[in-house]
Amino acid sequence: MESIHEKYMRRCLQLAQCGRLHAAPNPMVGCVVVAGGRIIGEGYHARCGEAHAEVNAIRSVRPADRELLTESTLYVSLEPCAHFGRTPPCATLIVRSGIRRVVVGCIDPFAKVQGRGIAILREAGVEVVVGVLEEECKALNRRFFTAQTLHRPYITLKWARSADGFVDRWREGSDERPAALSTPCSLMRVHRLRAMHQAILVGHATLVKDRPTLTVRHWSGQDPLRVVLGRVAEGELPAGFQAYADIRTMVDDLYRQGVQSLLVEGGPQTLQSFIDAGLWEEAYVELSEKELGSGVPEPRMPVGTVLEMDRALGAVVFHYTNG
Repeated sequence: MESIHEKYMRRCLQLAQCGRLHAAPNPMVGCVVVAGGRIIGEGYHARCGEAHAEVNAIRSVRPADRELLTESTLYVSLEPCAHFGRTPPCATLIVRSGIRRVVVGCIDPFAKVQGRGIAILREAGVEVVVGVLEEECKALNRRFFTAQTLHRPYITLKWARSADGFVDRWREGSDERPAALSTPCSLMRVHRLRAMHQAILVGHATLVKDRPTLTVRHWSGQDPLRVVLGRVAEGELPAGFQAYADIRTMVDDLYRQGVQSLLVEGGPQTLQSFIDAGLWEEAYVELSEKELGSGVPEPRMPVGTVLEMDRALGAVVFHYTNG
């Protein structure tokens, strides 16, 4: 049976996801304030540079309930920050609010926090419980955690394949259109995936043959930073695109730019290069009902990955995780 702490932490996780499209490069965080078995305040981090979840939760407490703060418990999915960034430290705000107990989902891996927020609370006499639904809290911010611990973006691979294992027919020139393997509904899913990443990448051959816009025009959200891998001749690179000749340079540079998530859409050689280098965390492979007979083979996934299958939106999508 779920404990009281888990019940309210799960609400924090629900709230945190409201910031999915705009919180990056900050983590998604949800927070609730509970007094007498009743939620008297809740909030989440909506957008980078704006108020954090704890601030919004405390602000949302009605004037009639503010006297209950000294008797309340604050639940938050990620350790309260301990440093001055674009906003003041949330740990200090909690202490000043009079809240005497804080339940934290997981410790923040960011070097300027990483236990310091918890230390501020405990030094002020606040009781702190850490590790409630810890794995779920970490999974929610897996992109943020990857950037903080591996110093590179979280990398997701994506491609569509025919029923007989091809990603495209053989094409002689750029005037030939690629094989249409996605459905209108699954195309929306792809654009939703784009909106959830800060950058998107294709290889040079895909750029030249398909001239993709790589936008989120079929979903709500901000267009990701557009990246091309490979040697690009003068005049080939569209405005707003960045080009790199090798993966390592690209990954390092994106990290320095603050990019925490990268979606790799192709082509197959580019996708295979990430797979062979072990530089990926997730892969989404859409299986079309169409058969091409012959064409460009799909990338080869390594044996032993975790496999899930989703039949949502009228398409079969295989979801791989690396490890």
